[in-house]
Amino acid sequence: MNKLQRITFYLLILIAGASWLVISAETGGNTVEAGIAPQAGFRAPDFTLQTTSGETYTLSDLQGYAVLVNMWATWCPPCEAEMPAIQKVYEEYRDQGFIVLAVNNTYQDNPLDIPPFAEKYNLTFPILLDQTSAVSRAYQIRSLPSSFFINRQGIITEVVIGGPMSEALLRTRVEQALK
Repeated sequence: MNKLQRITFYLLILIAGASWLVISAETGGNTVEAGIAPQAGFRAPDFTLQTTSGETYTLSDLQGYAVLVNMWATWCPPCEAEMPAIQKVYEEYRDQGFIVLAVNNTYQDNPLDIPPFAEKYNLTFPILLDQTSAVSRAYQIRSLPSSFFINRQGIITEVVIGGPMSEALLRTRVEQALK
């Protein structure tokens, strides 16, 4: 291969790779099947979980809403510290189509601790129970809290690992997801 052929070959590979990245991000490629942790620009992995009262929520049923999927546990100090801010921002934006799904890592938590925790912070958004760790595995949770802001089309707009998140950060991310 001469120099011009090699340059042409490398450019074609570069263009093909860039095209794949753009197409998979725009179509919301499933990052779980690819083994990639869910990230901004990709479709949020779907799940169905129940609340402590037995009500069922499926993420894909909430398309058209901006959603915060917040992974947490009652024993997690940063999770506890950010809950009042999440509740406040939820109250401010829920009438604009914002929903919080607080996914408790129940497989690592005591389910009996959840209702008193929710009552202590007057939490009014759904608290879902990840009893088998299926959602934590799908979202590749490595630390708590972990938060995924999802836009009205079901695409992740921001991932925040760790916490606690401030009200200002929450507002900014929610407003971005509501667009």
